[in-house]
Amino acid sequence: MTNPATDHAMDHRTIGEIAATVPGATAVFRNYKLDFCCGGEVALADAAAKRGVDLGEVTHALASLEGIDHDMLPESTSDLIDHIVTRFHETHRRELPELYRLARKVESVHATHPSAPAGLADILADMLNDLESHMAKEEAVLFPLFRRGGHPSIMHPVAQMRREHDTHGQHLQQIEQLTHNFTPPAEACRSWQALYVGLAKLTDDLMQHIHIENNVLFPRFDQMQPLVAEHSSCCGCCGG
Repeated sequence: MTNPATDHAMDHRTIGEIAATVPGATAVFRNYKLDFCCGGEVALADAAAKRGVDLGEVTHALASLEGIDHDMLPESTSDLIDHIVTRFHETHRRELPELYRLARKVESVHATHPSAPAGLADILADMLNDLESHMAKEEAVLFPLFRRGGHPSIMHPVAQMRREHDTHGQHLQQIEQLTHNFTPPAEACRSWQALYVGLAKLTDDLMQHIHIENNVLFPRFDQMQPLVAEHSSCCGCCGG
């Protein structure tokens, strides 16, 4: 069997497809700062060119994954949803409020420092609100529909969830820029250091979270046909 990581057409496959089918690929993409979650529809070659990284290095790193054991995602949709909720939803709800508190403290105490991340707490506040609303809609409506096999109108709320994922991705980009890629100044206090360590973890977690939904869970329902107009009805996930 051909290993996906050594396929000669690897550079023409989308980065999201590779992330979803090659165990360990997401770690490689994070290392090279390639957006495999919100930017998953871009071909690997194009993603590497846009980021300014060497395509050969990336494909070599992907090829080196062969034979390495990786944690595999659950196969059943219901088990995959359980994994998303316990591994990501619960983690975000636990960690984001503390990161917001730390950001407020760092911005206040070090307001005059040239490297202070001014505006970071406001971004985290927006993330808290947006992410909680997003996860609540998934847990209350979309995930139960997935567990029951889908719904003829499910393509619409899925599209909305993808758009909200894009917003989360934009927040992460803003955070990376404000924190200079999570690099505190040499004289940073413990709170400042802890804040950036936590933000780096949040970024890794949220990118993995979005990737699993965009590239693994949602595609299982992409082929579901909508109801004809006279019988269509909203499944309620969009929040409209």
